[in-house]
Amino acid sequence: MKHLLNLLAAVALLVWGTQLVRTGILRVFGASLRQIIARSVRTPVTAALSGVGVTAVVQSSTATALIVSSFVGQGLIALPAALAVMLGADVGSSVMAVVFSLDLSWLSPLCIFVGVVLYVPRPDTTVGRMGRVFIGLGLMLLALRLITEATTVLTQSDTVRALLGALASDLAMELTMGALLALVSYSSLATVLLTATLVGSGGIPVTVALGLVLGANLGSGLLAVLTTLRANVATRQVPLGNLMFKITGVALMAPLAAPWLQYMRPYVASDATLVVLFHLAFNCTMAVVCIGLTKPVARLVAHLLPAEEASATDTRPHHLDASALATPSLAISCAAREALHQADVVETMLQGIHTVLRTDDLKLSQELRRLDDQVDGLYSAIKYYMTKIPREALDEHEGRRWADIIGFTINMEQVADTIERILIDIEDKKIKKGLQFSEAGMEEINDLHARLLDNLRLAMSVFLNGSVRDAQKLLEEKARFRDLEHAYSATHLARLSDNSVPSIETSSLHIDLISELKRINSLLCSVAYPILESAGALAPNRLRAMADQA
Repeated sequence: MKHLLNLLAAVALLVWGTQLVRTGILRVFGASLRQIIARSVRTPVTAALSGVGVTAVVQSSTATALIVSSFVGQGLIALPAALAVMLGADVGSSVMAVVFSLDLSWLSPLCIFVGVVLYVPRPDTTVGRMGRVFIGLGLMLLALRLITEATTVLTQSDTVRALLGALASDLAMELTMGALLALVSYSSLATVLLTATLVGSGGIPVTVALGLVLGANLGSGLLAVLTTLRANVATRQVPLGNLMFKITGVALMAPLAAPWLQYMRPYVASDATLVVLFHLAFNCTMAVVCIGLTKPVARLVAHLLPAEEASATDTRPHHLDASALATPSLAISCAAREALHQADVVETMLQGIHTVLRTDDLKLSQELRRLDDQVDGLYSAIKYYMTKIPREALDEHEGRRWADIIGFTINMEQVADTIERILIDIEDKKIKKGLQFSEAGMEEINDLHARLLDNLRLAMSVFLNGSVRDAQKLLEEKARFRDLEHAYSATHLARLSDNSVPSIETSSLHIDLISELKRINSLLCSVAYPILESAGALAPNRLRAMADQA
């Protein structure tokens, strides 16, 4: 029992070390890895090479799958290119399995020592996170040595030998066992390394190990599918296509396992090396065979999982990918895109105000007011999603972006609330009473409304791009809007002095409407302040005075 517990503890240590390395790399280099993938998808070959490189660093094809799936879900790369990246990712994972199968046990104490020295004093800095990576590498190497020692003792038991012998004659059981190990450990790399170590210590026959390796590859594909089950359709397409490739690879390589042993054994020094090389051969063969099939498989996947057609009134969260939370920089990007989706709904409400004013459409007004609940729901979803992003994993720029997103979504929620109040006033003070604005008054409202729509779109651009020039322009528009509000209030009072009946009847609504539109404009223009302040362009001048007055 003691030796079995030692083995289980060593396996757990291997899995934990893999997790430390993966999360540490993603937190330090997540943004850079995303850029590498995004810039390398022009051809299937370059896309596959980027997958090799990224996965060799991250040491997890599953993590790469989640990143690429998020890109497809956000419309940043096409599905065929994403499938090519995944073919390369599987090759990268198998290359790392070959590296770790070498005798690197002497590196274990050095990595752990260096990692602790770097991590303990500054755990929340980039240096500390790199220390976390070194600790993970050291634990992986230590775990592989402990697994070898534990299995050497266990395989001397007659009971264990009998159990292992039962696996040797059943390929289906080997595939199932390998897939389950990959699912439980959340890593095909850990499963393959465990299998190779067991073979090297005599724990299992090499014939069983090859079946477990095939199963581990199936398990990693299934793991990505299960992880993205609750994501949108576009995000789920990549794991499904990659799983199809893996099934094809298993069908091709399973009959070749016996010839592999027959012809390669004389040239390979150890059975453990034979196992990891088989894993590498499996993924290289799959990449070569399937690289030209990315487009047909993409069409098949799109047929099996057709993309959802989002309507203009569809206000469900579209971009809050839970699988992206492991990569904070990617999660920040997802939240920003969802904030823009929230702003799109607000724009629909704002556009609808003008239609309601012109047509007195009570039904449309009520439909627009119901959109306020949807904006509130999106705000809550974004806020909850943002709280799950580990703040300690964000650098200074990402931390500012985190705060900007929260501020932007709060402003959009307040704009929607203001629009709802405007619509209620229009219903009560105009539509139900059958009143109309004067021609001059309506022209003034039309002018303010058109400027407000332009400023909303400019605010969305400033939020998305962070342009200092556009931010300055937005504040200039704020000053211009305020001047117009004063001017139009004065002309309205002049019409009252002239005893204009429509102006007298709608005076209360007219003044309130102009005031509310100004309030909305102030909320929109507040997007500019963080951009200008971070750029040092918000000096104590007239713009700063305007900010204080708002």
